[in-house]
Amino acid sequence: MENIKIALADDEVLFRKGISFLLQRKKNIDIIFEASNGEELVSFLRENAGNGTNPDIIIIDLKMPVLNGVEATRIIHDEFPEIKIIALTSYNTRSFIANMIEVGAASYLVKNTTPQELMTTITEVYDNGFYYNDDVLQVIHEYLISPKKKAKSRYLDEQLTNREIEVLKLICKQYSGAEIAEKLFLSVRTVEGHRNNLLRKTECKNMIGLIIYAINNEYVTLESLLD
Repeated sequence: MENIKIALADDEVLFRKGISFLLQRKKNIDIIFEASNGEELVSFLRENAGNGTNPDIIIIDLKMPVLNGVEATRIIHDEFPEIKIIALTSYNTRSFIANMIEVGAASYLVKNTTPQELMTTITEVYDNGFYYNDDVLQVIHEYLISPKKKAKSRYLDEQLTNREIEVLKLICKQYSGAEIAEKLFLSVRTVEGHRNNLLRKTECKNMIGLIIYAINNEYVTLESLLD
């Protein structure tokens, strides 16, 4: 397994260096860049675009000078959708969480999290593309989902197959591609094909879009995801 390449963006130098020291002790993690604001981070990514040295995951604070974490996340999600972003911040209000998820964050943690929770989040985001704890799922339900409005798409005549629905439900429960393959007795490549079909049919851009689609269309309930 290749090491997970991580970039850090936080203007609190002591905190950033502490996270860097913590993560560099892990054998499967490389810290490839540290930024004190969003502009430094975006510039680094643009300079290294296409040469294979950009990070797999960015851990970013919300409040930073020059370019804050929300706007940086929006830019990075648009220009570098393959890079996954974990918000790590002292802000734990529900509106901040909803805003970061909406602009493309793959996960959201507050700075009083434990080292183990941080490592779990990094691993899950690297493996699955996203990771939302129960609190974040509640925020997604309250702020980003309209319970009475079903999501529609251009592909109304192209219904989801039973197998795609099975895969969708397991994606919503945050199982990895390998775990879904094992549960459904499929190959990982076949699961990836189903996931791509789900994104195409539902017109969702990412996994959070699929979760919202699944809840809106009653394939899953929030309660089932919190079990």
